Amino acid sequence: MSRVENDLLDGNRLAASSTFARLVYSDTMPSTQDHALELARSQAGPLPILVVAEEQTAGRGRGANRWWTARGSLAFSLLLDPAAWGLAPQPVPERSLAVGVAIVDALGPRLRDRALGLHWPNDVFAEGRKISGVLVDVLPDGMHVIGVGINVNNSFQGAPAEVQARATSLAELSGRSFDRTEVLLDVLTSIRQSLVESARLPAEFGARFDELCLQRGRQLTLDVGQQRVRGICAGIAPDGGLLLDTARGREKFYSGVLRHGA
Repeated sequence: MSRVENDLLDGNRLAASSTFARLVYSDTMPSTQDHALELARSQAGPLPILVVAEEQTAGRGRGANRWWTARGSLAFSLLLDPAAWGLAPQPVPERSLAVGVAIVDALGPRLRDRALGLHWPNDVFAEGRKISGVLVDVLPDGMHVIGVGINVNNSFQGAPAEVQARATSLAELSGRSFDRTEVLLDVLTSIRQSLVESARLPAEFGARFDELCLQRGRQLTLDVGQQRVRGICAGIAPDGGLLLDTARGREKFYSGVLRHGA
């Protein structure tokens, strides 16, 4: 596998991007998401603000999950005012999925002829393995922090066993390394385009969730509060709801924790 000689992100190229107003770059930080949330609470400067780290030591995933981040991957969070992009301030179920669509659109040309799509509620999978995760935090004042992790050039040596079993990267699937700065810039542009389009044409854009759903036809187990639901996935509705054919018929769920191997 060929390697990029200098795999560090290019701060000058990032700073020239028009998709954000300020860049916060660090070699190592506990969590880009937590740092962006701190900036939001301090009302620091013009928005959007991009927070990116070469490595995270305590990356956050959905709920109590952790996002394992190694050198060569991408870990970033984008603090934005949703009104500036024509988005409603209140959280909506489809927002994480819209970011997932953006990631699929950005990575797709780099993974031609590979099975790439969405795993409800907030993951992107390629060839049956997780390549990216999304976390959207909404603050009381409506500010959004969109956190994204993407496996680009990283190896999974030293990763937890569960990560090794379920994850993949662009480099692993393609047999070559990528310019991570270019990948990040493409993803940021795609995120903005997807969120704007999802607000402008919600039904048309929402149809893509179902088109990209990789869980259709699979038996899924979903924990919703104290309730455990099992059913066959019938796709993803345009409003972001997971469709399950259960013993009670077809049901739609907007939240819950999918259990793996249950």
